[in-house]
Amino acid sequence: MTAEKSIELSQHALLKIEVLATHGITISPEIIIETIRSPDKVEFSGGEKYIAQKRLNETLVLRVVYREYADRILVITHYPGRRSRYETD
Repeated sequence: MTAEKSIELSQHALLKIEVLATHGITISPEIIIETIRSPDKVEFSGGEKYIAQKRLNETLVLRVVYREYADRILVITHYPGRRSRYETD
C-alpha cells in the first residue's frame, strides 16, 4: 500500500480562505483536504486540473480545483456553490 500524497494549498487558496471568512463563510484547510480525500464527485476540468466536490450542508457544496503531481496534490482554488447548480439529484 502506498502512502497518500501530500496536499498543499497554493497562496491563492490560502488567501481565498481569508476572503470567504470576511463574507461569513468558514472553510478550513481540513475541509478542503477532506473534499479531495473523500469527494462526493470529481470532474476533469481540462489542463490536468480536477474539481472535487463535497456537500457542506443542505444548500451548499464545496468545489476544490486541484492538480495532481507524481508526489503531491496542489490546491489551486476552492469555492462554495449552490447544490442546485452542481448536483442533479
